[in-house]
Amino acid sequence: MKKAGIGKIAIRISIADKEEKDFLIEKYSKKNYHILTGQAGSMDSKNIIAAIETAAMRKDFIRENYREEHALYHATMEAFTGYCRGQVELGEVLRSTGLVYTLVRGNLIVDDKSSGSWLSVVLYGEIGSPRHGFEHEAIGMGIQPI
Repeated sequence: MKKAGIGKIAIRISIADKEEKDFLIEKYSKKNYHILTGQAGSMDSKNIIAAIETAAMRKDFIRENYREEHALYHATMEAFTGYCRGQVELGEVLRSTGLVYTLVRGNLIVDDKSSGSWLSVVLYGEIGSPRHGFEHEAIGMGIQPI
């Protein structure tokens, strides 16, 4: 069976309950993966993207340089496109979103240093009408090389 990749790691952490999430973070941290998780919610996509980028900078997940910021931005936009099922507009999305984000940084394939340095962003949560009770689950993933 093929070894896990950085995207699978991020997806598993995103959908896990607290106990499993803690176990997975510890397991993959020991394999030199850097992992950051958090929550965001808004009807404005810019707020969600800003929350992810701000957390990544504050928690030293990425450094302030073009390559790392560029990789994070594009992985986040790719994940957001999947999360919104391709209907992405920067600004008010007229849908409520409440999501968890998982950022994973490390080798593309577990235990394969030759696979290079990559970054994965997974968004998982609920999206729907601004009216409570009309939300549904959604997930999106983006992967970029650093």
